[in-house]
Amino acid sequence: MLQRIRDSLQSQRWLTYTVIGALVLVFAAWGAYGIVDLSIGTGNYAAKADGEKISIQDAQNAWQRQQMVWQQRFGGELPQELRQRMQDEVLEGMVSDALLHKHATDLGYRVSRAQVHDEIRQVPQFQIDGKYSPDAARFALQNVGLTEAEFEASIMRSMERRQIGEAIQSSNFLTPAEAKRLQSLLGEQREVRFLSLPAEKFAAQADTSDAAVEAYYKANQARFMTTESVRLAYGELRADQLASQVVISDDDLKQAYEKEKSSFVQPERRQARHILIESANDDEAAKKKAEEVLAEAKAGKDFAALAKQYSQDPGSAQNGGDLGWAEKGNFDPAFDEALFSMQNGELRGPVKSQFGYHIIKLEGIEPGHTRTFEEVRGELESQLRSQRAADRFGDIDEAIQQRLEQPGVDLDALVKEFNLQRGEVDEYKRGEGGGGLPASQELDEVVFSNQVLDEKRVGGPVPLAEDRFIVVQALEHRKPEPKELATVREEIVRSIRDEFGRSKAAEAGASAREKLAGGALFEDVAKELGVTPEPPRFIGRDDPSVPATIRTAAFEAPKPPVGKSVFSTASLDGGGVAVLAVSASRLDPNFSAEAAAPQERAAMARQGQGDALAYLEELRRSADVSKNPRAFE
Repeated sequence: MLQRIRDSLQSQRWLTYTVIGALVLVFAAWGAYGIVDLSIGTGNYAAKADGEKISIQDAQNAWQRQQMVWQQRFGGELPQELRQRMQDEVLEGMVSDALLHKHATDLGYRVSRAQVHDEIRQVPQFQIDGKYSPDAARFALQNVGLTEAEFEASIMRSMERRQIGEAIQSSNFLTPAEAKRLQSLLGEQREVRFLSLPAEKFAAQADTSDAAVEAYYKANQARFMTTESVRLAYGELRADQLASQVVISDDDLKQAYEKEKSSFVQPERRQARHILIESANDDEAAKKKAEEVLAEAKAGKDFAALAKQYSQDPGSAQNGGDLGWAEKGNFDPAFDEALFSMQNGELRGPVKSQFGYHIIKLEGIEPGHTRTFEEVRGELESQLRSQRAADRFGDIDEAIQQRLEQPGVDLDALVKEFNLQRGEVDEYKRGEGGGGLPASQELDEVVFSNQVLDEKRVGGPVPLAEDRFIVVQALEHRKPEPKELATVREEIVRSIRDEFGRSKAAEAGASAREKLAGGALFEDVAKELGVTPEPPRFIGRDDPSVPATIRTAAFEAPKPPVGKSVFSTASLDGGGVAVLAVSASRLDPNFSAEAAAPQERAAMARQGQGDALAYLEELRRSADVSKNPRAFE
């Protein structure tokens, strides 16, 4: 099971960097950051918000998590100015978080552990084959250095804060006038008729004589140039080439084992089952119930059956209370202390935690041990090989840079000196690449530089990936030059016809609209243009029987006066113009107020979101906040 989880995580490496966002932020009511409360209880603080302190350690932890995400996006270290701005955003997010938590607590918002567990069970990263897996959840949290107790506490805080936003949004409503106006807009139909003037109708009239084609060719010369290219020689180095050449001796491996021995320690693990009786509503009653269940367990009743019957932990109850194998520090401190002080097979309880009372049964102990040299030999060899290859790769990169600063450096000499793989590309095109070399701005800048093309020097090294770079030398430079007219004639003819057709269709459409506005009959205008008009019909805003551009123009046009029409034009996909007449407006006879309900809810949700954001802004504006300018030093 764990191997399956590891395989899943390794195939989605982004989880390592974004699991905090995926697992915590999804539950936050507002703000850019969900913060796990790991207060260190010292006098130091990164910020104060209405008496709520944000510790320096919390702020730095939050920044480290967010920094990993942004470094992945930027591909390295962040610019100093951006780094400072983002650190302030992190701290500001924590301030908002603290203010909302205090406000939620003051208003009496509470969340039960069952609700928290229900939310957690829906997290995709905690599921295998679509079903919640405690092992997957535990493994994912361990990957980012969070215990289950810390994560559950953060979710509980976030859900409490979210209730404020939901309360504000749920209190929003549309006035009767607003609802009626929305319904009239959604249910409106307009009577429309139109005629289409596609560009192709006029394209055949374009002048495509030899003279016209030649004139177009000369006027648009830049469109008909060959792509600048280079016949290129290059030398390439890949890290895997070096890795295969690295020799690792037994002494190297043994020294590395002794040096890293502490990292091969497998801590003690314990397997347990538990039964939780929540105490949020009545602590005394919960304790009494837990004592009764413990008595049943001590009397010999099957613990797994008791857990399914009594436990209020949604994450483990249906599994008979099974918590799987866990290391110390994975649970609530009180629970953790009890579990790791028990004897194998022992029953203990009631144990009080922040979630309620637990009855615990210890079912297995796996003692801590250090993995032997032979057990880790393969891992060590792979690790050393990769490290030494990476070091050698960097050394060669630096050495080549230094050599290229010297005059008269020859590519073949570099290839021989540094054991590079030599290759040639017959045609490397600017912006396109070629011959197995990818197109990249950095490579283009080197290949087409004065240094390489004019001074005939070797250019590079240019990284193509983290573990691959090349040095290049131009063998032949092919500058852009006009293509032969004969080779682009068909393309020019198509362009002439397309541009002429679009232009003439626009002119004909504008003229037709003027005639209709002047009193001409729609049928007469259509006959003059040689097209058949569509018959008048009422359409709605989403009617699929009419092109979207025509629908948009019909409803953007002014509402027609009774007995009169308004005229407009609309562009057609693929070129051309439609001329339309809007002659009437009405409410769809089949429209019902129920049909507008989803849009009304959406409108209320938008207003509610705006109100919620305004609420937060006012909470922040009126708060007494101070920040430590040295919080991230």
